[in-house]
Amino acid sequence: MILKGSQRAGATQLSAHLLNERDNDHVELLELRGFVAEDLTGALREAQAISKATQCKQFMFSLSLNPPKEAVASEADFLNAADRAEKALGLDGQPRAIVIHEKEGRRHAHVVWSRIDAETMTAINLPHFKNRLTALSKELYLDFGWRLPEGLKTLGGKSPLNFTLDEWQQARRLKLDPREIKDAFRDAWAQSDSLAAMGNALAERGYFIARGDRRGFVALNIEGEVFALPKWIGVKTKEVRARFGAADGLPSVNEARAAIRSRLTTKLKAFIQEVNARHERDLAPHMQAKAEMVKAHRTERQTLKDRQQDRWQVEAQERSERYRKGLKGLLDKVTGKARVIRQENEAHALACAKRDREQRDRLAFAQMKDRQELQKQIDALRRKHVANRRLLARDITRYLRTSERSPETDADRSPRDRQREATPHRTRRRDRGPRFEL
Repeated sequence: MILKGSQRAGATQLSAHLLNERDNDHVELLELRGFVAEDLTGALREAQAISKATQCKQFMFSLSLNPPKEAVASEADFLNAADRAEKALGLDGQPRAIVIHEKEGRRHAHVVWSRIDAETMTAINLPHFKNRLTALSKELYLDFGWRLPEGLKTLGGKSPLNFTLDEWQQARRLKLDPREIKDAFRDAWAQSDSLAAMGNALAERGYFIARGDRRGFVALNIEGEVFALPKWIGVKTKEVRARFGAADGLPSVNEARAAIRSRLTTKLKAFIQEVNARHERDLAPHMQAKAEMVKAHRTERQTLKDRQQDRWQVEAQERSERYRKGLKGLLDKVTGKARVIRQENEAHALACAKRDREQRDRLAFAQMKDRQELQKQIDALRRKHVANRRLLARDITRYLRTSERSPETDADRSPRDRQREATPHRTRRRDRGPRFEL
């Protein structure tokens, strides 16, 4: 499984994220070890309080455990991965918490350790932790028999689909898939050897180049949102400048935004609103089905949890009653019988805990199967929506270019280009404006 870790602070924010049931179908606190507190929020605040006696600011290490999309890991798998990561990082025996998230038919886990050694009151150093996690990630893929991703095969290179938090949040605000945005910028970069070519390639995808506040290269979409070219292409700023030169000749962000807004007519805005509304209507039944499924699954899990707790109390009582009281109990201690009973009780408790965990896994696996089937339908619909947005952006760009072309510019074009544009497409209805296959 893919392992992504970071040193961090912010106990309250992290616990709120890990316990967030709004963005996850299911949230389960799998383990809380080494803390006095019995809840996650209290445990992380406890770690923060201990760190106050040190100079350490990033007193926690947070690690996400992400199995491949087609795999469903069990609780034991996550515990095994956490144990191995703990050993590889040098965090053996440190207080930790493990939380399992399920979302969109996928199951992953988060592990949080306290970096503060309570005996020495110093922070445990984690040198080269990224390299260690990469090596462990490859081992886990091989151990579970999963197909290795390309990045782990070469132990280097960054996938274009590995986004930063800023990129992801920006795309979420626009209701766009970040993969769609990043692929558009990378494709335009790959096929462009000049600034003009880059501008044309991006314009075909609904983005317009401008000059940023620091004279860097940025792009704006038709809604005026700004995208830094180097970040979304995945290269350094100096590489962009080396290929395109200075950005002084480009309009500023405000100028480009004003030009886009002035050319975006009411009709085009209506097209955008219509597409968004239609996409929301398409997704509404699936989102309703998802909400009902999540509610039913949560009820099933809570029912199982309640029954397991009741059974555990009964079994614990039975184990307690095996000890004799009074003089007989004293005799059992002297003869060693009490020690044998304690060992048998411990083995029985361990077997019961394993049985309960396997029951939770079986229920989770069955529910994940149903959830994944629904997610396939949602993903297929979203892919269709991505294609629709691309068509809309392309047609809007062509419409804007047609509306801004002057007679002098038209005269400079070759007769072949003028004849090609004068010939209407067979399926296009010229009297009704751009046609979008939605």
